[in-house]
Amino acid sequence: MNLLAVSISHHTAPVELREAIYLNNDEIKAAIDGLKKSLFNEGLVLSTCNRTEIYGIPKDTNTSYLELQKFLISLKPVDGIASEHFNNYFSCGAVRHLFKVISGIDSLLIGDNQIYHQVKDSFQFAEDLQFTGFLMKRVFDSAIKTGKRAITETEISEGAVTVSYAAVQLIEKIFSNLSKKSALVIGTGETGEIAAKHLRDKGIGKLSLTNRTIQRAEKLAAALNAKIIPFDNFKNNLAEFDIVLSATSSPDFILSFNDINTAMKKRNFSPTILMDIAVPRDIDPKVKEIDYVFYHDIDSMNIIVEQNLAKRKMEIPKVEKIVMEELTAFFSWYNSLQIAPTIKNLREYFEQIRAEEVSKNINRFSDEDKEKLEIVTKRIINKILHTPTIELKKITESGINTEESAIKISIIRDLFRIDNSTDEGE
Repeated sequence: MNLLAVSISHHTAPVELREAIYLNNDEIKAAIDGLKKSLFNEGLVLSTCNRTEIYGIPKDTNTSYLELQKFLISLKPVDGIASEHFNNYFSCGAVRHLFKVISGIDSLLIGDNQIYHQVKDSFQFAEDLQFTGFLMKRVFDSAIKTGKRAITETEISEGAVTVSYAAVQLIEKIFSNLSKKSALVIGTGETGEIAAKHLRDKGIGKLSLTNRTIQRAEKLAAALNAKIIPFDNFKNNLAEFDIVLSATSSPDFILSFNDINTAMKKRNFSPTILMDIAVPRDIDPKVKEIDYVFYHDIDSMNIIVEQNLAKRKMEIPKVEKIVMEELTAFFSWYNSLQIAPTIKNLREYFEQIRAEEVSKNINRFSDEDKEKLEIVTKRIINKILHTPTIELKKITESGINTEESAIKISIIRDLFRIDNSTDEGE
């Protein structure tokens, strides 16, 4: 299969280069337009924070990895990017790599199931831009099946592997029903934003945000249907919250022992969770001495993350087994589209029908005619299949492109249900 792919990812390039080469949707559209004009008949462009990859079936079989690398670099000229920052894949290797990507075992965070949706969205985007053909659609279908199996049949995506998610999962263990609880997230940078989204997704009853820069908080609050509390006086409202999660970049504590002790007295010491996931810490760790305060900092979160990562790594062999099964299934299908197997299967299909009909009616003929019946029916089958056989061979001789050849052969196999009949006969 003439499938070519190049990848620049966390395996090959530092974050500053990955960020520089990242393509947004408008840039991906421009890339696809350029690829369709010069290099590929069909393909896929995938770009996330940790990888940018191009897959495709070349117009010219002599197209090299270097041409594809140069094309990608030309889209986003960046100083310092060179061939050593790319991994190159061909045919089976390219399909296998895509299957590993969508299943999460090639991610920076092992088992990150966000990549499944990112790859799926990239497939849809390529299809919307008419960059998918017969072969790539089959690759996409097989990749999506691989990703689904990895998620449902293994625990590769189980357990929190980010500090933000680990904090929310720990909160769930302490308060089983979050729908009746209120939470305050202090700091709406990346870590705080992710934590706030997780709380929303877990069904928190009331969510409030506070941040030194009010504009950033307002944008996130609108997206999460959360309330904003001015940063200057959020301490006056601490007693209202069952959960306080802090993730600022402050160099000093923003919540002292006295701040929390005062709030707890106002709450009549109703249980409160304090999650400090900032570095350096936002909350004075002495607060854990206060009754009914459940305090956790970044160190305890990291322990949870490391334990979950270890569990996910143990699932990698199971996912690799799924990848290999789906890879074998895909190439079994693809190899069935070759000319020789199709001619052989087509003749076997008609011969089976001939033999069954002769067997049903053989007793109606004399011994002398039985031999003639075999000869005549075989001649009929040979004459019926003579023209299709010649035309199939012409596909190879004419140098017809891979996709058109595959489509014609696939139609023949589907029309006569060759694969089904072959399976039933085994």
